[in-house]
Amino acid sequence: MTFTEELRRENDDIFQAIFDHPFVRGLGEGELPDEAVAHYVKADYEYLNTFMQLYGTAVSQSKKREDIAFFQAQIAFVLGDEIHPHRNLCNYIGVPYEELQGFPLPPTADHYRTHMKSVATEGLLGKTIAAMLPCPWTYQEIGQELKKEFSPEPDHPFYEWIEFYADDSITYTTDYLLKRLNEEAEAASSEDRKLMKDAFRKSCQLEYAFWEMSYTLEGWPVAEGVLK
Repeated sequence: MTFTEELRRENDDIFQAIFDHPFVRGLGEGELPDEAVAHYVKADYEYLNTFMQLYGTAVSQSKKREDIAFFQAQIAFVLGDEIHPHRNLCNYIGVPYEELQGFPLPPTADHYRTHMKSVATEGLLGKTIAAMLPCPWTYQEIGQELKKEFSPEPDHPFYEWIEFYADDSITYTTDYLLKRLNEEAEAASSEDRKLMKDAFRKSCQLEYAFWEMSYTLEGWPVAEGVLK
């Protein structure tokens, strides 16, 4: 069993909880509260800005040109392609994408960003990948699961979102990160492998929490001077 196969087995509980979350189920069923969709897009826009910065950190930690080229291409992918599922969500609620940009991150999303940045500052590429991997991996599996269960047609409200994350481009990203994490883990000490596992599971927990944050409209306890 490879290192990443161990990770998937050990975190299957969280993956299954994500598949069962009402926000994710709503994507498949084609119905979600407008406020939850807007909350998600606001947070995910800023989260992806951090994710691109982390790809930049991975570039600085890379020793092979193949890795540098991959991480650089991923920055371009987020900038140029990952806006499409966001626009699908914005079209669903009838709000221009530009109106949902530039908002402060809610507590959970801010925690997630801080967690990944903290892991990345330790300077080891394997740990950085371990902290980042749950994002593309869970989304890939969500897209594939929803496509398999609901077989959405083009008139499905979230057809573009589901097709995007079930597409081979996401599989390519995930497969490359899986391969590189397996290689980094193979060369790492047992202590560092444990830290990689810890970083990965925490990111999985925060992936679930991100969906929950969006669905419950999580905010800071004091907003605009008013205690909630």
